[in-house]
Amino acid sequence: MLDRRHFLIAAGAMAALAPLARRAHAAPPIRVGEINSYSGGVTAFTFPYRHGWQLALDEINAAGGVLGRPIEVISRDDGGKPADAITAANELVTGERVTLLMGTFLSNVGLAVSDFARQKGVLFLAAEPLSDALIWEKGNRYTFRLRPSTSMQANMLADAAAKLAPQRWASIAPNYEYGRSAVAAFKAAMAARRGDLAWVEEQWPPLFKLDGGPTVQALLNAGPQAIFNATFAQDLSVFVREGEARGLFKDREVISLLTGEPEYLEPLGAEAPRGWLVTGYPWYAIDTPEHNAFLAAYRARVGDHPRLGSVVGYAAMKSVAAILARAGGTETERLIAAARGVGVDTPFGPIVYRPEDHQSTMGAFVGRTDVKDGKGIMVDWVYADGARFLPPAEEVRKLRPAE
Repeated sequence: MLDRRHFLIAAGAMAALAPLARRAHAAPPIRVGEINSYSGGVTAFTFPYRHGWQLALDEINAAGGVLGRPIEVISRDDGGKPADAITAANELVTGERVTLLMGTFLSNVGLAVSDFARQKGVLFLAAEPLSDALIWEKGNRYTFRLRPSTSMQANMLADAAAKLAPQRWASIAPNYEYGRSAVAAFKAAMAARRGDLAWVEEQWPPLFKLDGGPTVQALLNAGPQAIFNATFAQDLSVFVREGEARGLFKDREVISLLTGEPEYLEPLGAEAPRGWLVTGYPWYAIDTPEHNAFLAAYRARVGDHPRLGSVVGYAAMKSVAAILARAGGTETERLIAAARGVGVDTPFGPIVYRPEDHQSTMGAFVGRTDVKDGKGIMVDWVYADGARFLPPAEEVRKLRPAE
């Protein structure tokens, strides 16, 4: 029989071991591999993106995780290079044994990881890459995409641009997958609405190496009445400043993909252009319950306002949780079946990942640029529902390779 002293010693030992026992029986985490360009020139987007998915991850795990298990994210930096992204993806899948992959920014990087996912048979949720090829010409059963594609956003802009008077147009876009896709999509969208347009000049600067003087002068020499612009980040800053200095934008319409995103508009400050027709994110003016809740939570966690990257990261992680919950397990085939048609609540409202092309119905805000209190903003904006700008299932079957 234990005396009081030995009883207390034994009880203390059992109490000390209890947390170890609980940890031993705790469900293992679901491991998610995350890849993005946290170096390489797009940190204005990817750092807020990381804050966004970290906020969503905190909310998911605080609510008990998914399938009774917490989610653990293992993150890697691809530096904006497809080869580095493939190395990271291989390490995550074969070394870290992640259940699925998410992320990427540049379209050429996203396409590389998508092909890796196809070869390795692992689900890939592409958060940001915009190339149409990701879900159509080079789409595969393992890849799903969150953000509206270049075609979707080009058609959103074309709805308004086609009503403008100009007939002579020029374009400028970075010379890689996204830029080429964006220009082709906008030209097709405008041709479907107008038969009287002439494209008089194209400029294709290398990504993040725009030489402002010669590029702007070439556009001026062509004498367009309107310009379609798909530059972003530091290239956009160079284009805006050189264009203003040389009078390129005087009495010309500018239709500009992505320019209304705070990541790219805010660095321009008081030099931000006025009157451009853009897609973007007027976070300061959206008054819906879902966005207000996101805005308050993001500010409380980060101490700053969100950028579009913040919304993309948040919605991507919420998408991962929704897919896992609907699948009821972590096997890839169950995840694919669950992702087709899954609904997700986002700061922009509910979205669905379409079964026919794995594209989400997330939309974008379309409006004009202006300057207020020395800062670039969006005005006269509307939210364009992504579902309105996607092709029907019979057209998708012609665009996607057979599975």
